[in-house]
Amino acid sequence: MKGTLYCVGVGPGDPELMTLKAVRLIRDNDVIAVPGRTAEVSVAYRIAAGAVPEISGKELVPLFMPMTGDREVLREAHKTCAETLKSYLAAGKDVVYLTLGDPTVYCTFAYLQPLLEEDGFGVDYVSGIPSFCAAAARLGIPLTEGDEPLHVIPADFSDDGLPLPGTCVLMKSGSRMAAVKDALRRSGRDVRAVENCSMENERVYRGIEEIPDCSGYFTLVIAKEKN
Repeated sequence: MKGTLYCVGVGPGDPELMTLKAVRLIRDNDVIAVPGRTAEVSVAYRIAAGAVPEISGKELVPLFMPMTGDREVLREAHKTCAETLKSYLAAGKDVVYLTLGDPTVYCTFAYLQPLLEEDGFGVDYVSGIPSFCAAAARLGIPLTEGDEPLHVIPADFSDDGLPLPGTCVLMKSGSRMAAVKDALRRSGRDVRAVENCSMENERVYRGIEEIPDCSGYFTLVIAKEKN
């Protein structure tokens, strides 16, 4: 019998924000897969270890996927990672794959899932608290009110001042924050941001000018239309 892969969201950073189901699956399974060259340096692993210390005694499987725009390099990395996972699943072992936030939002596992399913391996998603929900809670603001729409987009949009209605959540903002801030100024929106939400090095910004141009990768911006 083939094993099942559980893609488990560990939430934004605080181990106390992990779900009971995530904790149970980590405790109940012996094979834990983590994106990265080594499992121990992974942010997702460190979050999980805060809630499930015994994870250090599990069989940890690092899955390296480079940060590059070279599609061929990425394609080969995804194939290698998928083959590694298949070796455990084919042996009848269930595998827990840890990922930050929620696995349905900008998760690298999305590239591995079809490679597993095409060979008949089962995949289950386990939701976690998304970073943008945690950031809004940290800021003490609602993401949406009434019939306002919500847009979750990567921060590589064109610099057109964000013509979308309602609330815009900008993910992956850190690498081009200066350009993002210019677009946000033109938008006339109320802007707030959280860097490293719910982690030890968290920083909260309550205006565009508070956000540093050199903010980190895990900086999330919430831009709301003014009423």
